[in-house]
Amino acid sequence: MLLTYKVPAEPARKRVSIWRKLKGMGAIYLQGGVCVLPKTDDHLRRLKMLENEIAEAEGEAVLLATVGLDQKQQEKIIARFNADRDDEYKEFIEKCIAFEAEIEEETRVKHFTFAELEENEQELQKFRTWIARIQKLDFYKARRADEAVDRLARSESILDAYAHCVFAAQDENKPTGS
Repeated sequence: MLLTYKVPAEPARKRVSIWRKLKGMGAIYLQGGVCVLPKTDDHLRRLKMLENEIAEAEGEAVLLATVGLDQKQQEKIIARFNADRDDEYKEFIEKCIAFEAEIEEETRVKHFTFAELEENEQELQKFRTWIARIQKLDFYKARRADEAVDRLARSESILDAYAHCVFAAQDENKPTGS
């Protein structure tokens, strides 16, 4: 699907809202006001709604079903989608590595508390939500997809090992019965 649109410069919040919605759908911009999404029923429905929003903002939009001139053109578009997802996967992987380093440091200094474990569990849940969001927009299986999934599994494993240390340390600190 190809959407071309233009909206008045002011108020900027309307233009930004439209841009955010398109990026949130995984659209790639070929140039300002011209973006592409794979043709799905969901995208078509959401783009039609966006077309109405653009009209309400006193803008104009044209929505087209399109196909690349040849296989090379199709591959260029797919490469753009994959590059966007790979950038997101790269950031995700970097955050996981930092998370793992933090847990390894907590383990090194023997900082085994339930509060720290709970904080790290919450962070890991954010990672699960984050990768699911990226995967939902990974229409063509970007190159770094498997690496990101493997990194999340590694982060989960490291947190599991830390959790065992926390429980063991808490058991050691319990007073023994008389």
